[in-house]
Amino acid sequence: MKKDKNLKSFEEHLKKQYGKIGSKSRDKFEIKAKAFVIGELLKEERLEAKLTQEQLADKIGAKKCYISRIENGKTDIQLSTLYKLFEVGLGKQISINII
Repeated sequence: MKKDKNLKSFEEHLKKQYGKIGSKSRDKFEIKAKAFVIGELLKEERLEAKLTQEQLADKIGAKKCYISRIENGKTDIQLSTLYKLFEVGLGKQISINII
């Protein structure tokens, strides 16, 4: 199979768009990407639990707009809130791995 010289890896695209790993612009992108992933995970688990944003917010003593901002990756989230959302609000267990 021939390798296309114009074909770039995902890492090459990220480097071109956001800079090398460890640069300020790349770090900013990585943080936003992780916030997006957490928001999508929250939304997926909330829908699986058949809860609205408002119902989940009520379970943890928050506002619906806060849940919406998290699900859309528009706000930072404290670790204590993350635990409250998943463990209290959704009955899931969180496990954090540092690699």
